[in-house]
Amino acid sequence: MDFLDLAAKRYSVRKFKETQVPQESIEKILMAANAAPTAHNNQPQEIIVVHSQDGLQALKKCTECHYNAPLAFLICYDKEKSWKRSYDGEDSGVVDASIVTTHMMLEATALGLGSTWIMYFIPEALRVELALPASCEPVAILLVGYADDAPSQAHFHRRNFKDCVSYR
Repeated sequence: MDFLDLAAKRYSVRKFKETQVPQESIEKILMAANAAPTAHNNQPQEIIVVHSQDGLQALKKCTECHYNAPLAFLICYDKEKSWKRSYDGEDSGVVDASIVTTHMMLEATALGLGSTWIMYFIPEALRVELALPASCEPVAILLVGYADDAPSQAHFHRRNFKDCVSYR
């Protein structure tokens, strides 16, 4: 599939089928994460695969946006591994984890799976429920599974790219 077609096809799923995602698909999504570029190639991402019933129930304690997905990835970054700019200390971790999540989301789409990127969660609850180390900063929950809905028509509304691009 052409990349622009793939990017346009992807939408946020709000209803998932109960069907489990095959391990082979999970591994391909994780390989896409591993291929993602990160600042200074520090690769600070830490990814927790949540697919057991206990894990999914724990996740539900951290966000109301779970849509009963059969699989979730918690994408974090290790604050001790992420690159920091020398002149102001700005940390690349959130950007790195976001790039990783985007790669995963697009690979899921290429595999015929639906996904939803969740940022609406309680970080401290995730730390407790999923026993995250102190250096692990949660950035995104990526819900994945087989879609049991159709894309909202709002998905197809896009700003004209000429309205958000300028040349200098």
